[in-house]
Amino acid sequence: MSKSKIIVENLSLFYGKHQALFDINMSIPENKVSAFIGPSGCGKSSFLRCLNRMNDLVRNASQKGRIILDEEDILGKNVDVVLLRARVGMVFQKPNPFPKSVYDNIAYGPRLHGLFFSKKELDEIVETSLQRAGLFEEVKDRLYSSALGLSGGQQQRLCIARAIAVNPEVILMDEPTSSLDPIATARVEELIDELKEQYTIALVTHNLQQAARVSQKVSFFHKGILVESGRTSHMFTNPTDKRTQDYLTGRL
Repeated sequence: MSKSKIIVENLSLFYGKHQALFDINMSIPENKVSAFIGPSGCGKSSFLRCLNRMNDLVRNASQKGRIILDEEDILGKNVDVVLLRARVGMVFQKPNPFPKSVYDNIAYGPRLHGLFFSKKELDEIVETSLQRAGLFEEVKDRLYSSALGLSGGQQQRLCIARAIAVNPEVILMDEPTSSLDPIATARVEELIDELKEQYTIALVTHNLQQAARVSQKVSFFHKGILVESGRTSHMFTNPTDKRTQDYLTGRL
């Protein structure tokens, strides 16, 4: 398909004594959209959170295996998790703008990581990030107004712009359109398609039509197991495992 940006080897995830993921092996191709599908509770969101170590924030969570990002095992003890999360950004299910201005939402990450040397450079980062998220024209006259005044769809694109602002390599998206109306969903899907030219995107979705529309690779999870993974066109037309077929046809 293309060069692998992330390679996952024998990854298992535990919450205390409960095992949530079992020996996951997969690759995530660079500058493509990889969609993770499966029933509720199958482990796809837990897997997504492994990719930037968000599970470190969960009490009693532990992982075994390796996650290789550009030849570095991100599960290693010496990995700077703050820098990792700058490289691997995340957009959550519900828009979660900070209770700050539109400008300060985007500027937060660059300020935290010291990515600019002047106010002019920061202004350019904010404007470029908003433009890449297809939001600048809609908010350019309200940059210093509260982000909480934006519509749901605008807030989600703001969160995508906030993730972009620290110049990540990978963007993780956990059902980013599940709380949006169809028009806002279509705009975010268009944005995802545009962003893959510059970023590697991993997307969790319950919406099979969305996975078919925006992804180039699909992975099907069931009960913490990666059942199969492959090109989107192949997975939707000719899956090899009966469980995948049953899920795609609504029988599972």
